Amino acid sequence: MKGIVFTEFLEMVESEFGLETVDNIIEKSNLPSEGIYTSVATYEFNEMVALITQLSKEVDLPAGDLIYAFGLYLFSSLKNAHPEVIQSYKSPIGLLYSIEDHIHVHVKKLYPEAELPTFKILEKTDSSISMIYSSSRGLYRLAHGLIEKAFEHFNGKADITYELLKEDGTEVKFDVVQHG
Repeated sequence: MKGIVFTEFLEMVESEFGLETVDNIIEKSNLPSEGIYTSVATYEFNEMVALITQLSKEVDLPAGDLIYAFGLYLFSSLKNAHPEVIQSYKSPIGLLYSIEDHIHVHVKKLYPEAELPTFKILEKTDSSISMIYSSSRGLYRLAHGLIEKAFEHFNGKADITYELLKEDGTEVKFDVVQHG
C-alpha cells in the first residue's frame, strides 16, 4: 500500500484525535516500519490494518466507522492535491461513472504499483448509479466515504446504500440515488 495513504491516514487521526493518539497507535501497533512513512514508498497492508485496529481500541469506535471517516477525509485531500482530476466533471454521477476509465488511470500514472479496487458499473442514469466494488482488501467503507464526499463536493445529496455480496466486504454492490 502506498505511503501516501498512510501519511494521509495519520494526518486524519491527528486532526480528529490529536498527536498523542497518533503516537499511541504507532507505538502499540508493533509496525515493521516503526510508523515512519514517506508518501512515495510502499508498505504492507497489514500495517494499515494494525493502525486502524489500534485506533479503534484507542478511541472506542468501530473500525468500519473509522475507515468510512478516512474516506471522507481522503476525498478532500485528493481533491486538493489533484484538482485537475475532479474539475473535468460536472456531476458526482459522472465522476463515479469514470472511476475505472479516468480516475484510476490517473492514479496508476502517479502510483504505478497501487492496488486499486475495481468498480463495475451495472446501471447509470442522470440521477443514479449502481456498481460493484471489488477489492481483496475489503475497504468498501472507505469507498462509501469517498462517494459521499463526491456528492458534497458538487453540492449534491444522495442516498447511498450498499449490500455485501461477499461477507468479508471484498465484493459490495453500491446503489446511489441523487436527490435535491
